[in-house]
Amino acid sequence: MTVSVGEVYENPRCGERVVIRTPSSENGGERTVMDVYAKPGGAVSGEHLHPVSEERFTLVRGKVAFLIGGRQVTLDAPGQSVLIQPGIKHRWWNCSGEESFHICEVRRNSDRFEQLVLRQLFGLAQDGLTTPEGMPRLLQQAVTTLEFGDVVRFTTPPWAVQKVLFGVLAPIARLLGHQGCDPAYMNRKPSEIAELEELPEEVLRHHY
Repeated sequence: MTVSVGEVYENPRCGERVVIRTPSSENGGERTVMDVYAKPGGAVSGEHLHPVSEERFTLVRGKVAFLIGGRQVTLDAPGQSVLIQPGIKHRWWNCSGEESFHICEVRRNSDRFEQLVLRQLFGLAQDGLTTPEGMPRLLQQAVTTLEFGDVVRFTTPPWAVQKVLFGVLAPIARLLGHQGCDPAYMNRKPSEIAELEELPEEVLRHHY
């Protein structure tokens, strides 16, 4: 099932609320643009990298910190932006005492990104099947990583170790009912349909 404009996806573990602004279905999987709202202390679920996709984050309001290749960058004014190239380790978190709002734009392989992040990972979090930080538990991570290694790779343990470890664990995980791409999550409806916020000019110039 594809995502559509205005659909809302929530991750209660990470404190994220995502509203689809531009779905990949409009451009053949080349680009997804999302409005990302994070509660105070909210954060993406673990340091990771994207093998083929690039991400641009642009702040609308609040304050969001990023660790990019070991270097910390903080966005604290509307329109400030960071571009993260494929293969670069990164994570982000709301470093303020109020809700933050930033735009996340994913280019290349964005349809697969939607499947993994908005459906599989957010669905697991909604069902309480992740760690408190939103990471899949070990057996689930084994099958999800092997299924979506072209989209996101978490950085701990090292990728070479993950491939060996998860290759051993994945058959056990599947026997126990874990699925890397669970149809129940792929077909789960969004929590609601929301109207998109109007963006200021300093934000729009980065994405349109």
